[in-house]
Amino acid sequence: MSSLKAFIKQVRAAKTAADERAVVQKESAAIRASLREESSDSSYRRNNVAKLLYLFTLGERTHFGQIECLKLLASPRFADKRLGYLGTMLLLDENQEVLTLVTNSLKNDLNHANMYVVGLALCTLANISSAEMARDLCQEVVRLLSSSAYIRRKAALCAMRIIRKVPDLQDIFLVKSKQLLSDRDHGVLACGITLATDICLNDSEVIDQYKDQTMTLVKLLKQLSSSGYSPEHDVTGISDPFLQVKILGFLRVLGAGDPDVSEQMNDILAQVASNTDASKNVGNSILYETVLTILDIEADSGLRVLGISSTVKFTLIIRYVALNTLSKVITIEPTAVQRHRNTILECLRDPDISIRRRALDLSFALINESNVRVLIRELLAFLEVANNEFKPTMTTQICIAADRFAPNKRWHVDTVLRVLKLAGNYVKEQILSSFLRLIGTAPELQSYAVHKLFSAVKEDVTQEGLTLAATWIIGEFGDFLLQEGQFDEGEPANQVQPSEVVDLLETILSGNYATQAVSEYAITALMKFTARITTKSLINRIREIVSRYATSIDIEIQQRSVEYGKLFDHDSIRTGVLERMPPPEIHEDSRVLGPAIRTQAKKTRGQLRKSNAGQDLLLDLMGINDVTYSKPADSHANADLLSDIFGDSGQHNASKSSKSGDIMALFGNGNGSPRASFSPDQSRAIPSSSNYQEFTVYHKNGFKITLQPVRGDSYSPGVVDITARFRNEDPIASIDKISLQAAVPKTQKLQLQPISAPTLKGGEEANQVMRITAGLGQANIRLRLKITYFKDAIGDVSEQIDFAGFPKTLLG
Repeated sequence: MSSLKAFIKQVRAAKTAADERAVVQKESAAIRASLREESSDSSYRRNNVAKLLYLFTLGERTHFGQIECLKLLASPRFADKRLGYLGTMLLLDENQEVLTLVTNSLKNDLNHANMYVVGLALCTLANISSAEMARDLCQEVVRLLSSSAYIRRKAALCAMRIIRKVPDLQDIFLVKSKQLLSDRDHGVLACGITLATDICLNDSEVIDQYKDQTMTLVKLLKQLSSSGYSPEHDVTGISDPFLQVKILGFLRVLGAGDPDVSEQMNDILAQVASNTDASKNVGNSILYETVLTILDIEADSGLRVLGISSTVKFTLIIRYVALNTLSKVITIEPTAVQRHRNTILECLRDPDISIRRRALDLSFALINESNVRVLIRELLAFLEVANNEFKPTMTTQICIAADRFAPNKRWHVDTVLRVLKLAGNYVKEQILSSFLRLIGTAPELQSYAVHKLFSAVKEDVTQEGLTLAATWIIGEFGDFLLQEGQFDEGEPANQVQPSEVVDLLETILSGNYATQAVSEYAITALMKFTARITTKSLINRIREIVSRYATSIDIEIQQRSVEYGKLFDHDSIRTGVLERMPPPEIHEDSRVLGPAIRTQAKKTRGQLRKSNAGQDLLLDLMGINDVTYSKPADSHANADLLSDIFGDSGQHNASKSSKSGDIMALFGNGNGSPRASFSPDQSRAIPSSSNYQEFTVYHKNGFKITLQPVRGDSYSPGVVDITARFRNEDPIASIDKISLQAAVPKTQKLQLQPISAPTLKGGEEANQVMRITAGLGQANIRLRLKITYFKDAIGDVSEQIDFAGFPKTLLG
């Protein structure tokens, strides 16, 4: 038998993988043969187990050596036990049947006179313990929590692993863990705080039992932060930073949601935040934990501002951590974060792409009405030099911010135009549609926009988004190009010759950057331009250009060309057909991403129908016995459902006539006058005015849900529309799989429309409309809501809420 050292040399000397496999297989066979000899010499057994551990690191099979590890555990020699426990931790796990044989050895060694043997047993128990083994040996661990400092440290960490494996055992460790918090040994203190913190995080109900230790921890932290040089625990001039970080983490758990406990630690947190040296990484770690604690407890506003200022201190050193922290606190103290806007913007120029990404997300979260001009200007400057992977998100976020906080429409147009110039190839269709709607509904800007877009696309036809916007605007408002004058701010509007417009559109059509969409827009723009001019020769030239594409291999372009060519034969109707489109209607909830929201709503409508198909199943799931639940509405619902929702038995006759085309008769009230309908499209239209305030029904994890009832004159008495608004207040993390299910008492009827967007990115909003029908004089509206969603940092969340806070006059 070769030694372990010789075996390692042979493996390393192998020149090919085949040679290495041959050496490993030969040695593995030799180990098996040696194990069968049942030698009584422990040195052979140690040598075999040591080589098995090396084979384990190579990924080879070593299960045949498990019993040898157990034999070493029974040896009285410390060297044998040490190697045996190491092999047991590596070669066995809690699912091995052989593990039941280890329990007795562990129990014997936990009572051993040698503290180092006890330490080996505690480490092994913490690493491979099964639930049964934890229950059998937990009392031994409790006893060892009163042993020497060396054993107490290991026993505390072993207790933490036992509690994670069997949470029911935490009660037997509560008293001992509180005693460890007053220990004088720094190592025992750190392990005891780790154990107490883990117990509190596993079961929030036991936190109150530790709150009487707050002052003890505060005094200890004050002593550490103000003590002088201590050679035993000093790290670059700071006394025991590891223990300070542990204490701050535990104080964060104790102070969360408790103003009284938070008040006890305010002074020491302010002292640590002010006096810690941020020029060293050790100091930065303490400062970071201090800031997290300040933000999580019920600290006053002044302390929060101090914490945010402390975060900026180490922005230049550990920028990613600082930016991540500021992103979490911006919803709590936005004013304090705004003070450090310049520092955040500087991070956009950092060479590290992860830091630039964090700074970019935080910059968008900082935008409001007062600073939109400054921040958008900086973001546009960054867009000019940004990596291509940033541009899709940046173009969308800049346009959303411009739409939400624009000081005036002229600035809004200039901002989106600048985005189109810089990154037109990355602008999403929804952003482009919103921009075109903006110009279509602003007559005072149409001349300005068409001149600017004409000049921009004349200089650069490589940006698809810019080309699409320019061709659409020229087609609709090209006559403004032919006029001379000036804009509102005195800027001259240079007159353009009609032939220049045709030349530009022809260049776009025949250019290398003419995609299918660009060609379709350009051909339509040429046709629309014929209705804006009267020069016969120029109209004939446009006709000749359009006719070239009658044989295009693209069916859509070919069809447009043929249809437009036929229009030239009917001059009497051509002008009417090609006149300007009417201004589009803009809903508040679809100003920027309306088409995407509507598309998503259509996709989710079928899913909602399917998920809500079984009324009894859902009622059983929500635990509701005295209420009725309404499924999300379907535009093709049968007449019985509609009549049950909206009115009396006279509805049944109306439903028959609806098949012949008179859909409004479906909602008749018996005398021929139509009643207010509730179509699926209304689920995305937020009422422009309301008689009542918004009521907050849910506000957790950066996710807020409010209900706003509307009972206007256009609705019948006893009918109330309620708009549920969903807002993701977290500027970074998105919230997915959002679902709201509602139920009302049996005396009322509910119709629930689909949510406008089941996924919300940072700062986005969505809405969902429900209609409640009840007779006059009935009791107040009571809702039972079931809310489900998913967030990366939290996971799946499902909560049930009862809400009856609406005014009693709501039903009239």
